Amino acid sequence: MTAKTLESGSLTLNLNEQIEYPTGGVLSKVIAKTSNCQYTLFCLAAGTDISEHTAARNATVHVIEGRGIFTLEGQEIALEPGVFIFMPAHAPHALKAQENLAFLLTLSDNTPAVNS
Repeated sequence: MTAKTLESGSLTLNLNEQIEYPTGGVLSKVIAKTSNCQYTLFCLAAGTDISEHTAARNATVHVIEGRGIFTLEGQEIALEPGVFIFMPAHAPHALKAQENLAFLLTLSDNTPAVNS
């Protein structure tokens, strides 16, 4: 699947149909992007670790299937279907897939909101 730029238009797809687990490690697919957001489907094989790192942008994680542990700023969060996490830019985080794990990662512009 090729990422679709969504500056003018819409996109509909079933994320469950896009899930593909590698035999080991991580498979990521950029589903769509705009000028200020990128939507990436991550599929991790059971037992995969992603070591602590940070991102320069705000991010959300929305778990689709599987189980794991997400560590955000030192706090462990159980990952299971339906869990939604927001993390601000530069927050240290890591994760471990206890089972095959799929989630949607959204990276967004970290420009402060303007009050109207």
